[in-house]
Amino acid sequence: MDTRLDLTFLGHQTWLVQGAGRSILIDPVLKPAFGLSGRAECRVWPPREVDTAAMPAPDAVILTHEHLDHFHLPSLDLLDRSTPVFSGPMLPAPVSEAIERLGFSVHRLDHTQPIELGDLRVTLYPAGAKTLFWEDRVVQPCIRVQDGPSVFVAVDADVSDLYLQAVQEGTAPVPRMAVVSNNSQIVPNGMPASSVNLLPGVAGTRHKTGLSVLNQLLLEVLEPLDGVRDVALCGNGFLPPASPHGPFLYSDHPAMADAANSLQGLFHVHGPRPGDRLSVPASTDARVTVRTVAWVRPDDTFEAQALVQHAAFLADPGPVELSPLSDRPADGDAAMETVLAELPRLGRELLATGTGMLACSVHEYLSGPLGAHRAVLRLKDGPCGELLQFAWDVTTASFVQVKATGREEAMAVYPFGAEVFFQDFVALLQGRLQVWDVAGGAMECWGVGAPLDSLVYAFFGIYGEHQRPDLAAQSYAHMASSIGVTAGSS
Repeated sequence: MDTRLDLTFLGHQTWLVQGAGRSILIDPVLKPAFGLSGRAECRVWPPREVDTAAMPAPDAVILTHEHLDHFHLPSLDLLDRSTPVFSGPMLPAPVSEAIERLGFSVHRLDHTQPIELGDLRVTLYPAGAKTLFWEDRVVQPCIRVQDGPSVFVAVDADVSDLYLQAVQEGTAPVPRMAVVSNNSQIVPNGMPASSVNLLPGVAGTRHKTGLSVLNQLLLEVLEPLDGVRDVALCGNGFLPPASPHGPFLYSDHPAMADAANSLQGLFHVHGPRPGDRLSVPASTDARVTVRTVAWVRPDDTFEAQALVQHAAFLADPGPVELSPLSDRPADGDAAMETVLAELPRLGRELLATGTGMLACSVHEYLSGPLGAHRAVLRLKDGPCGELLQFAWDVTTASFVQVKATGREEAMAVYPFGAEVFFQDFVALLQGRLQVWDVAGGAMECWGVGAPLDSLVYAFFGIYGEHQRPDLAAQSYAHMASSIGVTAGSS
């Protein structure tokens, strides 16, 4: 029996893994773009077309978690409905319900219930305990052929403590290959982003380098897995919505792999492009080989255009203004009512976040002692095109509307602030956008403290799928409607 494992990279974090005559599809994003339709869609990078008719039919689908760069209903719609979908025990209910409405069966498994596909075994391990809260529902697959090699896919989280324990106890082998996710998503200097602190004197993205990315991926993540011989890079594989700069920095994984291999000898690093198949041999003495499959076709023209755009931005970013991801509501009064109805809940929820707790412990700011107003939400392009400004009052845990000011004045008064387009905030509250869309394409923030103290991370906690499954369900319904599936379908 051939006991090698073949891993075909389909882009971003999608893999087709084959072994012992069986195959599994991990986090299928098979279309040219993913996300909610419209201006919030993200183009897969490097761009490619997947010929699903020629792709080997998977025996199972593994869904590691619910984020839309891993969970894409239009891609699942391309697969045979008899294909079982496996996930971890913490997958939000609206996700499994949306998949089942397409006609699939969803099976939730923990790490004690391996998936047995003939001689191919897959075990889904929970994310490591130190994983950030918005990724803590991730499962990390370990794939093994009987009497053959194993591959561990360290998706979007710290390496699973339970997997490390199994390796240390000898109940799971040290993997021949580890797949690590590059989630750095670093924008070029000069590009506005929610991850860039607007306060003067903050370094922006200049201190974030390819070396720091490689250190995090290859040394920090893999330190507990001593003995891994091969590493494959993935992730960072999309263009942010309406990006004027093309791809993220340090998303050229072949170049990143070449740099890593020239700087260390612990393992061999692979930087696959979409369509590359990595063959992991059964023999520990043989090398991993790479070839290209014919059913994944690169879009060379689009890639060349985006790289020209990227080079031009790096040379001269110029002034960049963000634009909204959604249209202005037709009924401005009703939209305003939606916002005003939400603000009391947002104010209460903010109090329990790291941002809120830090805001309550900061008593002096630029102009001296602070009063009750510790943060501000600025909604741009309001119902009549105006700027709306709401201050967060810590004595009532609520937002109150205040006179709108310029950004510089607001930053001088409030130690924390966020700017979002009014129409995007409304779309978030109606499930037409997700918080990741708004944060990734049309939000700017400032704040004192560490990066994780920013209001953008408070928004992740308040509006993420784990906290607002109702909004998640609405967003999945919008996605499903693009392929003709309604909430009542089965």
